[in-house]
Amino acid sequence: MLGDLSFDDTAGGDRHGRRALILVENLSVPFDRRVWQECTTLRDAGWTVHVICPRGSKRDTEPEAVIDGVRIHRYPLRAATGGPAGYLREYGSALWHTLRLARKVGPVHVVHACNPPDLLFLPALWLKRRGARFVFDQHDLVPELYLSRFGRGKDLLYRGVCALERMTYRAADIVLATNESYRDVAVRRGGRRPSDVFVVRSAPQTDRFRPVPPEPELKRGKPHLLCYLGVMGPQDGVDYALRALAKLRDEVGRTDWHAVFVGSGDAFDAMVELSRTLGLDEQVQFTGRIPDADLVRYLSTADVCLSPDPRNPLNDVSTMNKVLEYMAMGRPIVSFDLKEARVSAGDAAVYAPANDESEFAKSIALLLDDPELRARMGKTGQERIGGELSWRNSQTSLLAAYTAACRDRAPVPAGGRGRAGKRPRR
Repeated sequence: MLGDLSFDDTAGGDRHGRRALILVENLSVPFDRRVWQECTTLRDAGWTVHVICPRGSKRDTEPEAVIDGVRIHRYPLRAATGGPAGYLREYGSALWHTLRLARKVGPVHVVHACNPPDLLFLPALWLKRRGARFVFDQHDLVPELYLSRFGRGKDLLYRGVCALERMTYRAADIVLATNESYRDVAVRRGGRRPSDVFVVRSAPQTDRFRPVPPEPELKRGKPHLLCYLGVMGPQDGVDYALRALAKLRDEVGRTDWHAVFVGSGDAFDAMVELSRTLGLDEQVQFTGRIPDADLVRYLSTADVCLSPDPRNPLNDVSTMNKVLEYMAMGRPIVSFDLKEARVSAGDAAVYAPANDESEFAKSIALLLDDPELRARMGKTGQERIGGELSWRNSQTSLLAAYTAACRDRAPVPAGGRGRAGKRPRR
């Protein structure tokens, strides 16, 4: 049993408690909302939680922090530039710092690694040899991400990311999937037993996304406000949204709207330039990342929210956080017709044929013309977030996954070594 494990963490104050170490490379914590919700869920269930992650550039900048009882260890990391060599430098640095800080944290019962990239199984294996169980939290399908960004399916790098995914699946004791599509990949492609894969859906923090009174001045003198919230990367479809807005103006003949794009990413500058090229400067506003209070003001005022992710190998099977956040705010959505978009939004969205910018524009116009439909869709979204898509359900699944990970583990010697980390044969 976990209570019998002989761990010594006098510095952390938990000589006999349950200890989890969460590894993140893609974002800082608590900025990574999914990871932070997992941290606080585990903390509330009695776990001592440590996190190793990169430092943020404008927030989460301290090397060490204890926030709401969660111990966070951060390392400096420069994002990749300059092609494959840049990614090698980034990931090599991240792995070195992760191993360095993991030694500082000491023995843990569970090491919980969040992708991308699919490289954190390496420090997880090191911890498994010292008695930990490995939970793989698959935030993204990296092979599909590679195909969606680069469109090459037979080159050496693609084969490499596929191999890393296989090794991660093989090393993991338990897999967390963000939706049923990802769970199917873990079983079908990863060779995992269905009983080893738990769906832990991402869900918005309802205390963060609470509507406030709308502010008409945010519409810049127009009757309607359109809003996009999210990352602006090559696969996120901001370019599709901008071209659809140009068609809304030119083909549909609608200029009674102002649009605001909230967020940032490595395609941000290119999207600002595209907006200029399309002649949208007067009607489209880019805010970059903004404080939560300002984000809620824009979403509370928005008449229609945009989810323009095009259909590609990744987007079709991925759950989009922005869709869930729009729903929590009671906003109607226009989305391309993607498998998991329908699973998340249901009747809270209007679906344009995949990647059809003209139909996307017409769908926006449809909602602008029908305030009763907008209100009905917004209410539907809020009800779904408060019910079947609530984080409460994800908490139950997360804790069940941890119970499964530790169910058959043997006591670990005081030195942290031994055979406890070996997986039973299938």
